[in-house]
Amino acid sequence: MKLLIVDDHPVLREGLAALLQQAAAETEILQACDDAAGLSLALSHPDLDAVFLDLNMPGGGGMPAIQEFGRCRPDLPVIVLSSSEDPQDIRRALGLGALGYIPKSASPRTILSALQLVLSGSVYVPPVLVTAAASASSSGGGPNGPQALAHLTERQVDVLKQLCRGLSNKEISRELNLSEKTVKAHITAIFRTLNVVNRLQAAAVARQAALV
Repeated sequence: MKLLIVDDHPVLREGLAALLQQAAAETEILQACDDAAGLSLALSHPDLDAVFLDLNMPGGGGMPAIQEFGRCRPDLPVIVLSSSEDPQDIRRALGLGALGYIPKSASPRTILSALQLVLSGSVYVPPVLVTAAASASSSGGGPNGPQALAHLTERQVDVLKQLCRGLSNKEISRELNLSEKTVKAHITAIFRTLNVVNRLQAAAVARQAALV
């Protein structure tokens, strides 16, 4: 693997790099202290597998950096590593295109598991957001899932039906003749529209509405 870590704290960068190399000795790690340097490295290294991005950096950074990485390297998975555990920050980051959100309080095992999940084509959602979504559902907050299906596009419904079959992003892309990037974008939009945080919840909403 070849990974990029973008964070303004050298200690965190070195610690994460050591963890990733300990898990796979052949892993090559690139480091950048801000989003501008990170984007430059991403553009000059087309063989990168993923980028870990801090949201709180001087000179910009934050949510716009997720969009900038998506614009410059749409094929490169972005995993946010942030001290914020605010569900709103998590939803916004995922909505902007990040494929994972890892709180800095997460264990080393969680970080490695999240990386593998993202590299396999899925989205990593931290437990804090799952808990928040469950709480909102039990209190009657948020949009009604089945009713929200009406706001999906025809193509998003097609993707949701394949998702309910348990297909991976790669399999869905082949089934519907779409790129994996497009499938990921549709799944992110589906999660946001249905107010769910993972594939199981999205499938449950679809089945509740007798879509499948």
